[in-house]
Amino acid sequence: MLDLILRTCRLPDRAEPVDLAIAGGRIREVGAASGPARETIDVAGRLVTPGLVDSHMHLDKALLTERVAGSAETAAEAIRLTGAAKRAFTAADIAGRARRVLDLAVAAGTTAMRAHVEVDPIVGLMGMGAMLALKREYAPAVDLQLCAFAQEGILQAPPTETLLRRALEMGADLIGGCPYNDTDARRHIEVVFALAAEFGVDADFHVDFSDEPEHLHVREIVRQTIRAGWQGRVAAGHLTELAALPGPEQAALVAELAAARIGVISLPLTDLYLMGRRDELNVRRGLTPIRRLLEAGVPVALASNNVRNPFTPIGTADPAHLTFVAAVAAHMGTRDLMRDLVATVTTHPARILNLRDYGCGAGCRADLVVWECERLDEIVMALPPRRLVVKGGRVSVEHERRIVERWRSDDASRAPSG
Repeated sequence: MLDLILRTCRLPDRAEPVDLAIAGGRIREVGAASGPARETIDVAGRLVTPGLVDSHMHLDKALLTERVAGSAETAAEAIRLTGAAKRAFTAADIAGRARRVLDLAVAAGTTAMRAHVEVDPIVGLMGMGAMLALKREYAPAVDLQLCAFAQEGILQAPPTETLLRRALEMGADLIGGCPYNDTDARRHIEVVFALAAEFGVDADFHVDFSDEPEHLHVREIVRQTIRAGWQGRVAAGHLTELAALPGPEQAALVAELAAARIGVISLPLTDLYLMGRRDELNVRRGLTPIRRLLEAGVPVALASNNVRNPFTPIGTADPAHLTFVAAVAAHMGTRDLMRDLVATVTTHPARILNLRDYGCGAGCRADLVVWECERLDEIVMALPPRRLVVKGGRVSVEHERRIVERWRSDDASRAPSG
């Protein structure tokens, strides 16, 4: 017996509606489904996509706006303000704030997320312990990858390397670095790759987060990716400095990223907020060149990064909202480009996170979103509500929508009769 049949689904690559037959957490058939099922839902021609993937999130330092005085003007200041706030964190505090953001993300249709968990002398392994418990708690709704992340540096905070190793031993899924916030960026990158090789895990870097190309540490990341044979297992977040390079130099570096199969994660809300602060005329947008990277075959994801803290004072944990912003900020307003933007919160981040069998085809994992629309580009242009979220072949979230236009009935009751 099938677990679930979704009838009359409109898929991104199909002209006509089809049924999805689901069993054992997988899509077993795409077409006209027959046979008994524990649950059958007619989605009435609504669009169905793979589940949303938020590839870069900081759950442990979310929702800090009420406890941090002032607003950050630079990335360095945001790190300082958040570092001060971290000194008052407790495991229960981290878990409580993270749970609120996870609830928002799950309701929005996020079925996979990579969360960077800070590991340093300030918080020790407190955040990792809290997040490992949440990973188990939320497993029925979202696949949570945990990245042991060295926000405060490694060389300038000597116990951090030992703490990162212990976090990986505890069960962290991958290792993360931040070379621009350390005394020796090259050595920082080497330590991250050494730990990745030792534990056989992927690596994810916050890198080149500035208006001017003053670091370009991504070049060293490319070199060490190839040297380690880690192609397809490395991600670079922010990478705003790439946009400041002259055309030929930018094209050459983009080609190197493509050859090393490094995924790029743009963080539009944070990057638009913190970049260009010193520009008085023609203020830069501060986004990595999304379109040029996509055209070169580099997988590009849009991700939330931070939700309501010094790095990003706003946030909904809804990846669809990021496509709405990027359509304008990255000049991606045509229907084809908006379809590409949907890929930046679905198929591209799934590739970066190395999620296997991801999609809407037969044999794929049954992690799906049913939207209140019919076309893929409508996700970007209109931010439609979600109708259903399916995780592992079971409906995990069901949205009920009720609108009462009282002004119409009030107007009708006031209308003269006869």
